[in-house]
Amino acid sequence: MAPLNPLAWGALFAILLMTLAWAVQRRTGDAGIVDVAWAGGIGMLACAYALTGSGLGERRLLVGLLGATWSLRLASYLFIDRIRADAEDGRYQMLRQHWAERAPFYFFLFFQAQALLVIVFSLPFFLAVQNPAPLSLWDGLGLALFAIALLGESLADRQLGHFRRAPQNHGQTCRTGLWRYSRHPNYFCEWLHWWTYVPIAFSAPWGMLSLAGPIAMLYLLFFVTGIPYTEKQALKSRGDDYRAYQKSTSAFFPWFPRKEAP
Repeated sequence: MAPLNPLAWGALFAILLMTLAWAVQRRTGDAGIVDVAWAGGIGMLACAYALTGSGLGERRLLVGLLGATWSLRLASYLFIDRIRADAEDGRYQMLRQHWAERAPFYFFLFFQAQALLVIVFSLPFFLAVQNPAPLSLWDGLGLALFAIALLGESLADRQLGHFRRAPQNHGQTCRTGLWRYSRHPNYFCEWLHWWTYVPIAFSAPWGMLSLAGPIAMLYLLFFVTGIPYTEKQALKSRGDDYRAYQKSTSAFFPWFPRKEAP
């Protein structure tokens, strides 16, 4: 197995990054910065692993570029469209109210838990850059998955943003574009992105551990802060319109909408 020293340095970096992000949210009152730090931190570790990895140089360059591209797109989107444009995300407002006077301490623990997730999701990059095998169709498959996922997630975010900016759509559910085929196409494409590094890392020592990316992401989306909270908020704000959307549209995997009963 490849040396674990880079992972140890990565863990220290993640802890320091999330401590800084926690200090920023103490000053701004917006805990959403944790999402920006999460995406940015993984991208920075992907580049660091690419520089220090022991695998094929061309593959290390590819993995570093993929990680940096994914990270820059997601972190900038979260910062511009969420942090700067809106109030603090409802998830964090709810936690702030629930924790009350203990919020600073509990948010610190929460941010450190995100540091652990940074390490978990940086593992596929770490494994991929240890792969010494020549470039092959497996790498091409990973690149194709990345292109599809990045294009799909960018398109879903853009379609939803365009829909929400139209005043006549206030209180309504987006059913256009990719949102016609999935209630959460952005989440699906984010999950698909983590399959990118599985074929790329396949031949590396312990390469199948790269499955930690898509498995962990699927768990988070279905059972933690993804689909359950988003749908709860949507039902609260859009009521029957969103209930009808739930009945006609696949929750996650894109599929043709079902016809509503008369």
